[in-house]
Amino acid sequence: MPDNRIVMYGTTWCPDCARAKQVLNRHKAAFEWVDIEKDEKARDYIVKVNKGFQSVPTIVFPDGSILVEPSNAELEKKLGFAKSV
Repeated sequence: MPDNRIVMYGTTWCPDCARAKQVLNRHKAAFEWVDIEKDEKARDYIVKVNKGFQSVPTIVFPDGSILVEPSNAELEKKLGFAKSV
């Protein structure tokens, strides 16, 4: 994983992956997309970090933190775009 970029692991058929991509794109966040169905090492990594589960999207941030299946609000908060109430 690049140290200076967000990496999102997912699949093309996953609606939550598409939604998370929309959030990242809307906030112009640079990210690398990794399709775990085409990359065996990525799939193995996802299973490892998710303690045996193939949970997507799994989003890894430059600071080493990981969000798994985040809501739009969780992802926006992590990106620094939390909505004020």
